[in-house]
Amino acid sequence: MNGCHALTDKAYQRLIRPFLFRQDPEEIHELTLNWLEQAERFGSPHLYKLFYPPVPDLHRLKIECFGLEFPNPVGIAAGLDKNAKVYNSLLSFGFGFVECGTITPRPQPGNERPRIFRLLEDEALINRLGFNNQGQDALLQRLHQRPKQGIVGINLGKNKDTPNEKAAEDYQRLLTAVWHTASYVVVNISSPNTPNLRELQEKTALQRLLDSLFQTAQELQLQHPRQLPILLKIAPDLSDEALRDLLEVVHQFPLAGLIATNTTLERNQLRSSHAHQTGGLSGRPLHTLSTQILSKLYRELQGKLPLIGVGGIKDGKSAYDKIKAGATLLQVYTGLVYQGPGLANQICRELLTHLDKDGYAHLSDAIGADHRS
Repeated sequence: MNGCHALTDKAYQRLIRPFLFRQDPEEIHELTLNWLEQAERFGSPHLYKLFYPPVPDLHRLKIECFGLEFPNPVGIAAGLDKNAKVYNSLLSFGFGFVECGTITPRPQPGNERPRIFRLLEDEALINRLGFNNQGQDALLQRLHQRPKQGIVGINLGKNKDTPNEKAAEDYQRLLTAVWHTASYVVVNISSPNTPNLRELQEKTALQRLLDSLFQTAQELQLQHPRQLPILLKIAPDLSDEALRDLLEVVHQFPLAGLIATNTTLERNQLRSSHAHQTGGLSGRPLHTLSTQILSKLYRELQGKLPLIGVGGIKDGKSAYDKIKAGATLLQVYTGLVYQGPGLANQICRELLTHLDKDGYAHLSDAIGADHRS
């Protein structure tokens, strides 16, 4: 069976990926989502298990985090399934959870095309999408029509034309809308593609935003009792001082966790001709920077707040780097584009190999290992 999924991975990389990469990145992304959405109605995602059989000893990767039990730590980052079209298909591919969005209260088209660029030589992407999405109502309608078959988080953003002074109103509106539906929510104030959005990471602005948001959460909990984990997603481009200020605010609120990190504006040592494009860089070049931020967070928080590691995860080794740096959970996006639909299966198998090599019985034993050596 291992040979079967290895052959499937090679078929994707040698045959399917070259065909896909000849198309416009955004157009092929939309076509793929539409195909998966149609296939889901006929039960086709179950065929995936014929090519990628269940991973033996997967129970060793099961992890409990902010009150939820994840079948494995490998999730899909926000941005892939913005409008909640294929979350169940992605779960059937072996991912432990899916994060939909980023959504905004009102639909918005995002920035002008072209706005996604493949950096083939760097195994990276640059995007300047700008929170293009169909709005909260369209997303909620799909989630109500198709019950979740696993953990599905929702990533929240503000509309482009909402000034930062009123940003809290957008996040409060979204939190209220998804309160009954989301497995968890993420406050996204770190995308580089919405003008001035990252200013909300600054100490005073963040304090005001989270204060308003948790007041709303408290009111909602009184009216509709449930524990909805609220996480914060941060940028990789924060200075040490800015990171300390952010953590000072984080300590004041009952956040369930932090996601480290969003895409970067840095362009160090890139080889692709698209390196000059504006937007957020993701993929392999982000791995070191995002892991450094993750490590700093774990050290400063002393492991008391769960961290989700994102950025440059493309195999079991890069995933294990995040775990040892302090991540409890992981998210991929660009790695899936380059490696194909078997990525979750591959990472889980390779994580188990790394655990065996280092003598760990369970994934939780390896979290933050770099800080114990």
